[in-house]
Amino acid sequence: MFEKSKYTYVPELQKHSFFFDHVKIYWNEQITFHKQKTWELSYVITGSGTRIIGDTIEPFSRNEIILIPPDIPHCWSFNEFDADETGRIENITLTFSDLFLEKCIAAFPEMDKYIKRMQHNTEAISFKGNTLIQLQNLMLSMIKQTEIERISSLIKLLVLISSPEDSNAVGKPIIEDKKTIRMQKIQLYIMNNYQNNINLDEMAKLIELDKSSFCIFFKKMTGKTFFSYLTEYRIESSCQMLIQTNLSIAEICFISGFKDIPYYNRVFKRIKNKTPTEYRKTAS
Repeated sequence: MFEKSKYTYVPELQKHSFFFDHVKIYWNEQITFHKQKTWELSYVITGSGTRIIGDTIEPFSRNEIILIPPDIPHCWSFNEFDADETGRIENITLTFSDLFLEKCIAAFPEMDKYIKRMQHNTEAISFKGNTLIQLQNLMLSMIKQTEIERISSLIKLLVLISSPEDSNAVGKPIIEDKKTIRMQKIQLYIMNNYQNNINLDEMAKLIELDKSSFCIFFKKMTGKTFFSYLTEYRIESSCQMLIQTNLSIAEICFISGFKDIPYYNRVFKRIKNKTPTEYRKTAS
């Protein structure tokens, strides 16, 4: 397990002013927790799960588009059950540097106010409404475009993503001190292992503390005991499965890391104020 987020190097290719990547990969082949010096625009076409962006961990679903400024650590952890028939997820990633943006302003002064407005934003944002629809259509069209055609599409994208009124903040920059790094490691471990048995000994060892110190640290950082946090995470994960799959309640119970169906139902009712069946009916 890494000590801190990895930096991902995005090459400044002499013949390319920005990087466009459209992939269909297996659900567990995504890049791990990382950050880079470039801006990133990510479109999840197929897949859902949990993501960490800066100081925020929350579920995500297909069709979302996220803009991440430079130096904000992030990762997407995809669910196995939400993929295509071959077990693959699909996404589009665009990356571009501040140097590229400055060159755009120099070449096209009309872009100045849009780019400066975007650069003024320091938080990762998720788009909604008409802006989201336009971004989806543009990014999908870029799959079949030539490199020259993608340049004009990117200019249109830059104008669209500079509109904060159609967006929500989904992650702030963080200072990677020792406490933060420890919490990142815990959160990533839970994301990747919540379906399995997790005990305090392995968690304490993960961040190099004894069991008692781990419990004190976790309670201080979250205001919750570790197992309360883990249980809530499992419930939230099961909610995603209730909404997005046709799996039975029993299957979802075990996939979410619970070993007893009556217990799962009781905990779900306590946290969500309704049974899993009621939750699924309401969501649908």
